[in-house]
Formats: sequence, structure tokens, C-alpha cells
Amino acid sequence: MAEHNNLGKAGEDAAVAYLLKNDYIIRHRNWQRGHLELDIVAAKENELVVIEVKTRKNTSFAKPQDAVTMQKIKRTVLATDTYLKLFQIDSPVRFDIITVVGSEKNFQIEHIIEAFHPPIW
Repeated sequence: MAEHNNLGKAGEDAAVAYLLKNDYIIRHRNWQRGHLELDIVAAKENELVVIEVKTRKNTSFAKPQDAVTMQKIKRTVLATDTYLKLFQIDSPVRFDIITVVGSEKNFQIEHIIEAFHPPIW
């Protein structure tokens, strides 16, 4: 497995540990349907929380959350709509980003709650 894949997996593991520590229930990790994917789907206080995880070694070039482009937001919203229909979920949905920066032994985690809203088509 490539080094960036290992870092990404470790970052996602750290994000899940953070969420569990903060009383989130993890419904799915790396949920896929066709070409659609959601990094983490969680629940907290009767709300479905879709979390995009971005892991980087450092922020020398850009902040990790800057990688969540409008195209990524649209694909995430489409995947979430598919998820809601497939599992027949009728609850409020929130879109968060968790950034994980550093090395596996010393990650810095930032949780951006309501990082984006579905765009108006």
C-alpha cells in the first residue's frame, strides 16, 4: 500500500476514534454505492452526520479542508441522498469535515461542524 494510502487510513482511524470519544455512533466507514462514496456516516442526537476526512502530513501547501471542492461537495450530497433513500432514513443531515494533520503518533484533529450545506441546483 502506498505511503499516502497508509496515512489516509491512519487519519480516518484517528477521526473515528475522535468521534467515538465524543459520543457519535458510527453507522458506516467508506460506504460505497457504485462510484459514490462517503468516508464516515455517523449519528448523534437524532441527526445523521456525514463526515469527509482529509489527512495531510502538514499544511505547508494548503489546509486539508481546501481539498473539499464544490465538485466534491456535489458528489457527497448525491451519495448522501442515495444513502438516505437506500436505508430509508428520514432525519436531519449535517455535513462535517474532520482534518487530520501530522504523523500517526502525533495527529492534530480539527472537527469542522456544518462545514458545508447542499448547494442549490
